[in-house]
Amino acid sequence: MVASTGEDERLGASSAKSPDRDIFLSMTEAVRLEFVDVAKRYDMRVIFKGISGAVQSGEILLLTGPNGSGKSTLVAILCGLLRPTRGHVRYMMDDVELSRSDWRRHLAVVAPSMSLYEELDAMENLRFFATVRGLADVEELCRECLDEVGLDPERKTPVRGFSTGMVQRLKIAQAMLHEPEVLFLDEPGSNLDPSGQDWLASWVKRVSRAGTTIVLATNDRQEMEWGDRRVALGD
Repeated sequence: MVASTGEDERLGASSAKSPDRDIFLSMTEAVRLEFVDVAKRYDMRVIFKGISGAVQSGEILLLTGPNGSGKSTLVAILCGLLRPTRGHVRYMMDDVELSRSDWRRHLAVVAPSMSLYEELDAMENLRFFATVRGLADVEELCRECLDEVGLDPERKTPVRGFSTGMVQRLKIAQAMLHEPEVLFLDEPGSNLDPSGQDWLASWVKRVSRAGTTIVLATNDRQEMEWGDRRVALGD
């Protein structure tokens, strides 16, 4: 049985905001995610219990803990994809509490479980997801997102022929498409080479400064330096 306790702690070295943070936030909707005494159990197996925390616009919340401690499960709960066994999660937008279904319209997820169409190339994948979301200027938007993550929009190789690092970059590009107010990143640096990890660090900090709320599940030492708050899951 894996049981955990949680803490929501301010990270002193990382909590200082840039002077332009408030200017960026004034142009976005105010987001706040709160969770209190959250627990998850499957049959008799306790994944974690007593987890509490909060994060708001322009902040990065770290979810840390050893493998098997339930970080990905907690991400799914905070996304509104899973219900906790116990506890309460509140999704706030401009001081209005949202339903789980409404909350999911405002977020994007990058996670190992995230699926892509392996028979399609990168541009075809993004074009499909952008069209399903009803986004405008699909061709230009998809090209911009692929350029941002360092993938060639003209490359016709099916995703099944991509390296693991290229797949991870494409997942991040997909998450960018609708400019979500909330980003859930589950081990986002996995499979990225050093240059990709440097780009990821720059991008995460940039979108956070622009007011995006970020929940980051990680055990990577470099990524753990990005956080403003932390919830630690333990044995």
